[in-house]
Amino acid sequence: MNQTATPAAPPPVKAVLFDLDDTLWAIQPVLARAETLLFDWLRQNAPRITERHTIASLRERRMALLESDPVYRIDLWKLRHAALTEMFIEHGEDLELVEHAMALFSEARSTVDLFDDVEPGLQRLGQSLTLGSVSNGFADLGRIGLAGHFKVSIAAHRFGRAKPDPAIFHAACDALGIAPANTVYVGDDLTLDVRGAQQAGLRAVWMNRFERALEPGFAPDAICRDLHELHDWLQQVN
Repeated sequence: MNQTATPAAPPPVKAVLFDLDDTLWAIQPVLARAETLLFDWLRQNAPRITERHTIASLRERRMALLESDPVYRIDLWKLRHAALTEMFIEHGEDLELVEHAMALFSEARSTVDLFDDVEPGLQRLGQSLTLGSVSNGFADLGRIGLAGHFKVSIAAHRFGRAKPDPAIFHAACDALGIAPANTVYVGDDLTLDVRGAQQAGLRAVWMNRFERALEPGFAPDAICRDLHELHDWLQQVN
């Protein structure tokens, strides 16, 4: 008599790692505000730059610089610093002011409005699971007020590798002392977050807060609109 093997149950989830931008807060309003504040500061302190450029043209120059060196895809802080330095040199402005400009932008970059579900969701998830974050950005979780929720937080510009490289996911799992198979990654980007995590051996939840259509070729382990739905799914799989 032939017997059909019973599929093995998936490993229990012990840890959840989070993306940050567009997962825990909306990033476009943050960047728009930060770039406006920086441009206003440049108008006062480096006027030769703003006489010849707009926010949009500065962004175009930065994107061109991004294509020139792979390191900038890993370190977005370095990209902005290099782009500002290039502008200051080109227009004969005081290079010592670049650090002031970056400090202003970095502070604004970490002034965010969390989605309403984030604080209560992290509180509830943290009662039974170990939490961490893995991000390609350079938001300051201490300034934002979320650092206390995470046992580990890995940023690409400090680690030296960026999502979707498996190494950055594995580094977070190693730091938590929890195997990738027991870890879920939650993020909004289908390539960097969902496919990247799955290829690293984690389960991946697509955080779809903006009602986007699922692109062909992607198969998230779950799709959630907020951390409450994430909690409910985790309850089901565990």
